[in-house]
Amino acid sequence: MTLTTQVLDYSSKAYLDKLDAYWRATNYISVGQLYLKGNPLLKEPLQDAHVKVKPIGHWGTIPGQNFIYAHLNRVITKYDLDMFYIEGPGHGGQVMVSNSYLDGSYTEIYPQITRDIPGLIKLFKQFSFPGGVASHAAPETPGSIHEGGELGYALSHGVGAILDNPELISAVVIGDGEAETGPLAASWFSNRFINPITDGAVLPILHLNGFKISNPTILSRQTREEMDAYFTGMGWEPHYVEGSDPELMHPQMAKVLDTVIDKIKAIQKNARENNNTTRPLWPMIVCRTPKGWTGPMEWDGVPNTGSFRAHQVPIPVDQKNMQHAPALMEWMNSYRPQELFNDQGRLLPEIEEILPTGNRRMGKNPVTDAGRLVKDLKLPDFTKFALDNSKPGQIIAQDMLVLGKYMKEVIELNEAQRNFRIFGPDETMSNRLGPVFEVTKRQWMDAIQEPQDEFLAPYGRVIDSQLSEHQAEGLLEGYVLTGRHGFFASYEAFLRVVDSMITQHFKWLRKATDQGWRADIPSLNVVATSTVFQQDHNGYTHQDPGLLGHLADKKPEFIREYLPADANSLLAVFDKVLNDRQKINLIVSSKHPRPQWFSAEEASVLVEKGLKIIDWASTDKGQEPDVVFASAGTEPTIESLAAISILHEKLPELKIRYINIVDLLKLRSQKLDPRGLSDEKFDSYFTADKPVIFAFHGYEGLIKDLFFDRHNHNLHVHGYRENGDITTPFDMRVLNQMDRFDLAKEAVLSLPNAAQYKAIADEMDAIIKKHHQFIREEGYDLPEVESWKWTDLK
Repeated sequence: MTLTTQVLDYSSKAYLDKLDAYWRATNYISVGQLYLKGNPLLKEPLQDAHVKVKPIGHWGTIPGQNFIYAHLNRVITKYDLDMFYIEGPGHGGQVMVSNSYLDGSYTEIYPQITRDIPGLIKLFKQFSFPGGVASHAAPETPGSIHEGGELGYALSHGVGAILDNPELISAVVIGDGEAETGPLAASWFSNRFINPITDGAVLPILHLNGFKISNPTILSRQTREEMDAYFTGMGWEPHYVEGSDPELMHPQMAKVLDTVIDKIKAIQKNARENNNTTRPLWPMIVCRTPKGWTGPMEWDGVPNTGSFRAHQVPIPVDQKNMQHAPALMEWMNSYRPQELFNDQGRLLPEIEEILPTGNRRMGKNPVTDAGRLVKDLKLPDFTKFALDNSKPGQIIAQDMLVLGKYMKEVIELNEAQRNFRIFGPDETMSNRLGPVFEVTKRQWMDAIQEPQDEFLAPYGRVIDSQLSEHQAEGLLEGYVLTGRHGFFASYEAFLRVVDSMITQHFKWLRKATDQGWRADIPSLNVVATSTVFQQDHNGYTHQDPGLLGHLADKKPEFIREYLPADANSLLAVFDKVLNDRQKINLIVSSKHPRPQWFSAEEASVLVEKGLKIIDWASTDKGQEPDVVFASAGTEPTIESLAAISILHEKLPELKIRYINIVDLLKLRSQKLDPRGLSDEKFDSYFTADKPVIFAFHGYEGLIKDLFFDRHNHNLHVHGYRENGDITTPFDMRVLNQMDRFDLAKEAVLSLPNAAQYKAIADEMDAIIKKHHQFIREEGYDLPEVESWKWTDLK
């Protein structure tokens, strides 16, 4: 009698026996992926042609994760849960592949991997094989939003995914090695931001198998009392599943999972029916199983299962070394495949019947291919917020403050959709985005103390109350990976804390785009403020624009770098990126009072075209110029325009062209990036041979790279030269020779017959010397610098 012909008892021995059979099937499939490329059900003696030349992969975490996955399937069917799986342990790639293959979702996505013996052969061969699939969860993996190539972000991604998804549960399996990383340790605080009324739930499952590559794991050596104190103090209620005997482990895991699902449902029911916004004590699970569970107990006279030696490939068998093939067969046959698969190689129907179906399968949960769920943001007309720059340079404003007023309306327009959030590490106010707090709060589920606290509430569209770049970035990634929109704002120098995370997200986009079945997701928007040339009071430690160069090295179709020089161009950038798809947008912006330059129309052209010749700051009148000034960034633009005004006063006949660049990577050659400028178009801006004085926000090598393939190598870049201190704002530019006086000097010395301009160069040096002495006596910049304003060129 099958289970479907009787009243279903999810805790009965009959059910758990089928669950055990399914678990054995996943373990068998997982071992097969490590070693085999033929004879998948071992129906004949194992020959060298059946085995890979070089088995590569990991075993240690696999059986424990398969056990967890099997039991999650059980509660999905029992409670009809909307649940998906995040695989935190680094190299457990077989887990999600094996399970999605057995429930049919893998074949639905990859029809060539059929549910029979030929399909098993293809499935086994492709794992960790040239042209195949990776040894960790990846974009190719059904059900995955989390690539395990770098450890530490599983819980942050899981929490980001369930924000504004009230019925969703993210089951986040955390490896005990991963649990030792700083980002993961910080992410235990994420329960402070989960509102049980409006958000879903995350179920952390700490998988303690005891060992890393060659060392014990720290948490596995803690006592139960220490673990209780640690997790309870972090705001979680730990529930334990421990052992190695499947007969005992299955009922234990079933009972614990039923308990925690009931607790999650009770928390949400209480919160939603009673509008109870008290931070709950969310349940989590500590699942302790032996590393390499069900594998060879020992090998070569030393322990294997339950030791670090089970981490990778337990038995040394490959196509050229078959002497231990009988041991491999014995291991694989210990799962009794003849009880699991029919003669055609498909999982027996009486086992398959316990699995979730349709979109309840974790490999097919719609949120894991969320590009199909995306709803565009409703955006206001940015020109409503634009400043009147009909007289360039006359208005002084804070770019980020103006953006904050625009963001206030973005939040209002999209409140009903609940698909937009702002993330950051305690810097929303510092970054001058305060206007958003007129319509929303910081989401915060802990105690609120009045009047000391500000803008805290159980529900809000801003999450910035944890001082962790990793957490803010991870939450945003989880949010956009599941089809929503937002941005992460942080101080520029400390975006380097998460540049590896951003790289991992880029790699996800890169591989996901190759998968025809994955739809494009909203872009990851990263805002850099408190930038290198305005870090006068924090000094050298807060000065690093290197993320620009780091990201510029990536595949060009996925990376955009915007350097708006004023509020209007910043608004135009956000109008472009907020509904963008499948990219990483780095936006570098000023938050300090600055002159405002461009009309809304000019700003639109700057963002759409990437760059623009600014007629009101040029004297070439459309003719071939004598010198070209170009700038990318706020302070470089100020200094370029000031240098132009100096030169025009001293050399009124000099033909100057000024170009402002917002979309920096548009300067690339079309040989590298189809979006870039043709050589002809590039020359129409920068000429083929005239001196180009390029004032740049970042390291100079990036601009030199952009000019490398061009005709014009008469390039003089002034950017960040790794000189910094606690000093005046203008002196930061002087220290790096990115000031107006050095730019003007460079310009005249780059002209033909430069010797005739020696007097101007000497004058510039004298002013810099005067500046140096003045700030060290008075503590502020020269009055002629502080009071300078742009005047129309006559």
